[in-house]
Amino acid sequence: MVTLRFWALATVCLVGATVGAQAGPCTKQIAQVENQIRRAARGPDSGPTATQTVGAQLHHQPTPGAVENAEARARADGRLALERARKADAAGDANACARALDEARALYGL
Repeated sequence: MVTLRFWALATVCLVGATVGAQAGPCTKQIAQVENQIRRAARGPDSGPTATQTVGAQLHHQPTPGAVENAEARARADGRLALERARKADAAGDANACARALDEARALYGL
């Protein structure tokens, strides 16, 4: 699980580095968020989060599979938010980039 997070963050960083060559309206902000994610990724409980499901409120212990699925969805949502920010940045859309970065910050608890 930690290894998967490492590779996901490494991918985010690598893609971010290639996009950084073409400066858009929020390239610096994207780099800052990616740096914050990298720094926060050192602990076992770090990474993106999602909202609590109804099932989690029923006082049942989650199965390992349910936990893994939730973590995978949260990681995918975090990656997609950063990808939307990069695409908006490349297109010169500062507003869409800012919204995507706000979403990424919320998912990663930044």
